[in-house]
Amino acid sequence: MTITGEHARTYGYEDLPALMGLMTGDEKHGPAATSTLDVLWVLYDRVLRVGPERMDDPGRDRFLLSKGHGPMAYYAVLAAKGFLPVEWLPGFGSYDSPLGHHPDRLLVPGAEIGSGSLGHGLPIAVGTALGLRARGRDEPRVWALIGDAELDEGSNHEAIAFAGPAGLERLHTVVVDNSSASHARPGGIAARFEAAGWSALTVDGRDHEALHTAFTAPHPGRPHVVVARVEPKNA
Repeated sequence: MTITGEHARTYGYEDLPALMGLMTGDEKHGPAATSTLDVLWVLYDRVLRVGPERMDDPGRDRFLLSKGHGPMAYYAVLAAKGFLPVEWLPGFGSYDSPLGHHPDRLLVPGAEIGSGSLGHGLPIAVGTALGLRARGRDEPRVWALIGDAELDEGSNHEAIAFAGPAGLERLHTVVVDNSSASHARPGGIAARFEAAGWSALTVDGRDHEALHTAFTAPHPGRPHVVVARVEPKNA
């Protein structure tokens, strides 16, 4: 299938490889992109209450991509869902393209944060959830997508330790685990969150039904994390 046509065209999951194929020049981070593809699709297709028509709606869900290196899957999903024109994709990473090697929230429609150094997305998500709660907004959910290697950063552990006792039940985190972390955690990733009072589930990161079930599992009074296991980065 050739990806051409108008911005209004409807795309499905089966179109994502072709959409990603329009973006070249960052093969180094190809595994980082493909590791998140299924998580991103299930979130945007079935879970997140967001859309091109409500990017400024105060009641929208907030999705924060902390694992911002290798954003090709993110851009492909945003294009498939109508946030940005498919025609932008071939210019990925070029000087005059809004689609950089890390998303820029001022340039990419639908992006809630800009990313760069690892370890910032979850702390920002904690602050976002706190801010929404302080304003009395209990309808928006806050989602952060991080990589397992980001758990090497102390800022994430501070965020994990705070969010559980604070009872931030509108806060959700997805850890895409492709065995990139340098430091092992006794009991696994989920156990680290559970020790801080989080609800935690571990699933196959390529199984859409398992992901959807985990993403929508009830967790009253507690933040929720889903560890999505995918093939090892160097496999």
